[in-house]
Amino acid sequence: MTMKIQLMNVQRQHEMYATEYEEAALKVLRSGGYIGGTEVEAFEEEFAAYEGAKYGVSCGNGTDALVLALRALGIGKGDEVITVSWTFFATAESIAAVGATPVFVDVDPVTYCMDPALAEKAITNNTKAILPVHFYGNCTEMEKLRKICDRYKLYLISDCAQSTGSRFKGERKNTLGDIACFSFFPTKNLGADGDGGMVLTNNEDIVRACRSLKVHGSGKDGLWTLKREYALREKEFPASMPVGESKYYNYLIGYNSRLDTLQAAILRKKLTHMEDFIDARRRNAEFYNKALEDTDYIAPEEQKDTYHSYYIYALKHPQAQNIMKKLKAVGIACGTYYPVPLHLQGAFIELGYKEGDLPVTEDLAKHSFAIPVFPELKDSEKEYIVEQLKKFG
Repeated sequence: MTMKIQLMNVQRQHEMYATEYEEAALKVLRSGGYIGGTEVEAFEEEFAAYEGAKYGVSCGNGTDALVLALRALGIGKGDEVITVSWTFFATAESIAAVGATPVFVDVDPVTYCMDPALAEKAITNNTKAILPVHFYGNCTEMEKLRKICDRYKLYLISDCAQSTGSRFKGERKNTLGDIACFSFFPTKNLGADGDGGMVLTNNEDIVRACRSLKVHGSGKDGLWTLKREYALREKEFPASMPVGESKYYNYLIGYNSRLDTLQAAILRKKLTHMEDFIDARRRNAEFYNKALEDTDYIAPEEQKDTYHSYYIYALKHPQAQNIMKKLKAVGIACGTYYPVPLHLQGAFIELGYKEGDLPVTEDLAKHSFAIPVFPELKDSEKEYIVEQLKKFG
């Protein structure tokens, strides 16, 4: 019997907690308060506490979170940010969007996360930050990167879009760096019923800059941030500048990037179940690991100091492309994350990278593929997936 199994099924989770989620949404809809307010503020506090940060600044999506973080750190034209090519386009797109240049390095062949040694080799006089990605829910070696950043006086920015709930050396806060950026896209470990993002940090200066930038560079935080920029440049603040603290006084060229109150209310409910979601993903991954250990598939490895949250469960196989076609033919959704590495994307062609520059990343793009691992996956579905994998691989 052929089954139809989605790669990421968000409907099942909603069905399980429909009353809880819908009551939260209905409360907001009836309130008339659709922008900001107590729901957004509470979610910022609760999510920051969950991940182990002092402050959270919500925004429209994970891409905006990266842009806000880079802008808040003063990164822009003429600066370089070292990152990975094995990630979603938004990671490097955000660097380019603020006027800086992404510098791509290869990933570790076991963790699929940034290789710290390669990151250090890529540092130049123009480097301002290192931006690793906790890929698939696995963790980059943050201690090594922290030491490198301290040695060269660089910022450490974590792209945590795929790693909500992951831990490094026992704690979620060890994944954050100086500033961390999260996505609440519906399929993520903590997914909204729409879109959303968050910047986490322990630095109040960064918080105030992000809060202003997300609302057109306006208000009290905008004024404070601009005064800080003048002071850092040792320039006198213009006495003639109109000064006020309302949203109609704009001090920075910012953005319109808000997390809707409706999404915040739903995310607050989902956050209370977060560890259950992660536990289920890990159980599904463990099932696959055991079932496929005597096959030619290379399963993801969980390193000694890492608590993998398995946003994606990706296998490697020499015949990956052919196997994916066969899996899709028998109703099993699968896919490569990602088929074109960023250093080979047309948007970055002028940076001069060519095929062969990042061999591990390029190998992953050709020979890895994701299979369903979402928390609500049924035992019968997992067994069917393994049965077909063994047949085709």
